[in-house]
Amino acid sequence: MFKRILIPLDFTDKNLRALEVARELAIQDKASVALLHVIETVEHVPFGELKGFYKKLEDEARARMALPSSLFLEKDLVVDPEIVYGKRAEEIVRYAMANQVDLIVLSSHKIGPEQAARGWPTISYKVAVLAQCPVLLVK
Repeated sequence: MFKRILIPLDFTDKNLRALEVARELAIQDKASVALLHVIETVEHVPFGELKGFYKKLEDEARARMALPSSLFLEKDLVVDPEIVYGKRAEEIVRYAMANQVDLIVLSSHKIGPEQAARGWPTISYKVAVLAQCPVLLVK
């Protein structure tokens, strides 16, 4: 059913459940997997002025991609760790459209009824609304 699955990562513990679910789906469908980490850029500051700062963040992100990548590699699945710069929701959607992603598996935190009004601007909500492909939110 799915040929290419995208899992956005922010390297927090909440990503673990999304990784587990995505791995099971990838095994079932023999799908390739893209692990995407978005490094948020600072608005109104030219990229070049913070080049050293961004380089450190990218190096750290590359190192932290090893563990999630291994979860798929140990099952003989194709995995592509990717790092991009920009705004998280927009870059996740852009990556999915540009790379023929069939499914986005995204971790999402629970929002109680009393917090509903504040929950709309979450990354998971934006991705779910803007993505052209199905989005599976894992809580």
